Amino acid sequence: MSAPEHGRTDAQRGLTRKVAQRLRLARPGLWEVLLGAPLWGVMMAVSALAALYLRNGVETSQLSSILVLFFSGGLVSWPFALLLGRFGAIGRGRETRFAAFFLCLTLCTITTTAILFAIDYRIFYARWHAPFGTGTWVYQFTFTSASAIYQFIVMGIRLYLPLGFAALALTSLWLSCRMPKQQR
Repeated sequence: MSAPEHGRTDAQRGLTRKVAQRLRLARPGLWEVLLGAPLWGVMMAVSALAALYLRNGVETSQLSSILVLFFSGGLVSWPFALLLGRFGAIGRGRETRFAAFFLCLTLCTITTTAILFAIDYRIFYARWHAPFGTGTWVYQFTFTSASAIYQFIVMGIRLYLPLGFAALALTSLWLSCRMPKQQR
């Protein structure tokens, strides 16, 4: 093995060690997840409820399904958003920590809720799809899921406004100020 190849391997090992160390430091505690996840889920469900109330007086036959979807999206996304936000915030200034949490909470919550919506959408349309594992099934699964995610992005994201945005900003601020001193 030549010297440049050996150096590259050491650099890769060093980077892997740094990432592993940051992940250990970023790992949220059990209580942060057990208390934060349901709270974040409730905030997202309340956001959807408020948006539906402001737009049409909550006149929808699917209210409970929508609230369960937004609650579940918040609940499932919280641990990932917290881990990724803390990973990006370690050793950074307050503004950067705020931005890391804001970005991770936004992306994880929207992505998780869109995926849950796509799963529900897929379950509904599965009765008309080809048998599992066939080429037609793969095509139908791919485009049904992509359509559901697109539909959520177009119609579902607005249910995060106005309360979801406020909750996002306040939660990001709270998390950025709350990081342990050794991680700042």
